[in-house]
Amino acid sequence: MFDKKTYIRRRAELKKRVGSGVLLFLGNDDCGCNYADNTYPYRQDSTFLYYFGLPFAGLSAIIDIDNDREIIFGDELTIDAIVWMGTQPTLHEKAHSVGVDCVCPSSTLRATLDKAVASGQRVHYLPVYRAEHSLKLWSLLDVKPGSEKPSAEFICGVVDMRNHKTAEEIVEIEKACDVTAEMHLAAIRGVRPGMHEYEVAAIIENAAASRDCSLSFPTICTINGQTLHNHYHGNLIKEGDMVLIDAGAERPSGYAGDMSSTICAGKNFSPRQKSIYDIQVASHLAAVDMLAPGVPFVDVYERSAEVICAGLKDLGIMKGDPAEAVKAGAHAMFFPCGLGHMMGLDVHDMENLGEVWVGYGGKPKSTQFGRKSLRLARPLEEGFVLTIEPGVYFIPELIDLWKGEGRFADFINYQELDKWRGFGGIRNEEDYLITADGARRLGKKIPLTTEEVEALR
Repeated sequence: MFDKKTYIRRRAELKKRVGSGVLLFLGNDDCGCNYADNTYPYRQDSTFLYYFGLPFAGLSAIIDIDNDREIIFGDELTIDAIVWMGTQPTLHEKAHSVGVDCVCPSSTLRATLDKAVASGQRVHYLPVYRAEHSLKLWSLLDVKPGSEKPSAEFICGVVDMRNHKTAEEIVEIEKACDVTAEMHLAAIRGVRPGMHEYEVAAIIENAAASRDCSLSFPTICTINGQTLHNHYHGNLIKEGDMVLIDAGAERPSGYAGDMSSTICAGKNFSPRQKSIYDIQVASHLAAVDMLAPGVPFVDVYERSAEVICAGLKDLGIMKGDPAEAVKAGAHAMFFPCGLGHMMGLDVHDMENLGEVWVGYGGKPKSTQFGRKSLRLARPLEEGFVLTIEPGVYFIPELIDLWKGEGRFADFINYQELDKWRGFGGIRNEEDYLITADGARRLGKKIPLTTEEVEALR
């Protein structure tokens, strides 16, 4: 938690941005994994954390803009809860620590909202991402699941504030990035042929836990890098394999890091692996070079894709004009995902509030395959924190589909591509802060080039 003045200031700014009505904040509850008392690790809702800072289950809050009131709703611990979980600050003490003077029992929240609606006030709420939130809206506002109408004013107010990281937030994010880097460095040093993926994943997760961090998302550690979000860890790592790792740390404050590495299983990359790896690195560096306020991130994405197409053309896998290939969408055979995303209290920051607001400033997204997965496209602004993670992937199922349809035959040499169908995938990822005159990498540097990776093997 930050100083209470931070939360007071944030709530005051949000009131100005939304203007009127009642803002409803639904905190997260504990959630049973396979029965009620065996819960998943608890994580508070990020927007609740941003404005109220309290990492405790069972809380909700309102900001009554019109009447200048802020109320936290919750219940004191019973003696049974204290016996099992230990004591906690009282509800009043929790609220006071973040600058809120008024607290009420959870059972009174419905009546408070009913009174606001009866007086003509609008109750603003955010998009739901948990079933419990849908059920709460149903019980509190008679909004049936599936018929929610989140407040655009509330969403935009939150997004505009959370997108611009303050100095104290950047300190926390950089701490998370430093631990994230240590996770990757431990893996790069530790990978050996004959290990299983789960043994490497254990190295990664130990590096986080031993530094008082949890994981910001489930670890990806796979020899099958062509599967973008591969969470299976059961494969045996063999000489000649590459291990793709995507892993991040989350600080106790909730702030996240997110990095990726691709590691040769043996001491060196093969010439064939290096030829593709170098293309990925060139794409990565081209993207980093463009980062600056005012630059549309979609332009950065297109440039990174053009570099990939040009490199694959040099290998005979693609043909034609790289820029035209990207415009047509042919690059998505090898780069079917986005280039990066916002990062902060969520590893994909505010994704629950909608990419159209967070990454597109309210403008519509493309529906083109590959491009539609671009989470960030808007012009960059000072204070944005984002990832850079272009990849080069050889996905046999996609190769077979597009080849069978004769798609993009003007840009893809399928005869040559068939020789690479078992190659796998490569991704490297770093985190960047947009500054007044460019960008700054956050966290300790992890190896990027093949030479840097091999130096640690």
